[in-house]
Amino acid sequence: MFNNLLVEDKNHIRIITINRPAQLNALNKETISELHEALKAGDEDKNVGVIILTGSGEKSFVAGADIKEFADFAISQAGELAMNGQKTLFSFLENLGTPVIAAVNGFALGGGLELAMAAHLRVASSNARMGLPEVSLGVIPGYGGTQRLPQLIGKGKANELIFTAGMIKADEALQWGLVNYVVEQSELLAKCEEIATKILANSPMAIRSAIAAVNGGFDEGVNGFEKEIEEFGKCFGTSEFKEGTTAFLEKRKPNFRA
Repeated sequence: MFNNLLVEDKNHIRIITINRPAQLNALNKETISELHEALKAGDEDKNVGVIILTGSGEKSFVAGADIKEFADFAISQAGELAMNGQKTLFSFLENLGTPVIAAVNGFALGGGLELAMAAHLRVASSNARMGLPEVSLGVIPGYGGTQRLPQLIGKGKANELIFTAGMIKADEALQWGLVNYVVEQSELLAKCEEIATKILANSPMAIRSAIAAVNGGFDEGVNGFEKEIEEFGKCFGTSEFKEGTTAFLEKRKPNFRA
């Protein structure tokens, strides 16, 4: 089905693996398009409650964008590249109603780190290395990196990473809140599945509303508190709210996936 992705289902978890190991899983236009389609399909599949996104092999999550595709672009072409990429994949991923966990194995550089930051949660292997090295190529991050990195780790540290084109190790990424957990590479997917299993115990519709409410606080022109009120109210019209409250009153565990 896909030229650059592997897709596997496991207990309501869909694992999407970027499979371009010879290119260290670098993002080309085809891979960006395929990721959009794979994420869209996962979000629309009622049997999928969590998506795990990772890269093939042990060296790299995604080593960046495929530079040879745009090295000779003009200004207008470059702007269109960034706009289309953000719309097709990065913003699309961030606003997906199904939670996505990025399993960061090895290098997550440039577009790779931008992809991980667009996911809702990040777990890194201890050998992971993260950074936005674009200024060393005479350009800046174009897939949301200048926006999401300051949101996650603060403006000062983000400026340092972007201006120096530096890389940070997994333990420092954890210290700064860029990733949620660091584990050994052999335990990476298992840790992501552990988190996914906890998420799967809860209401899919409520999680969808929570994603929309949290993201609302970062959207220009959106009042996050008003978005929360809106999503809170919407929950009361769902069968999952009825099941959750009934289960609580009956002192049993709710079954949101009947």
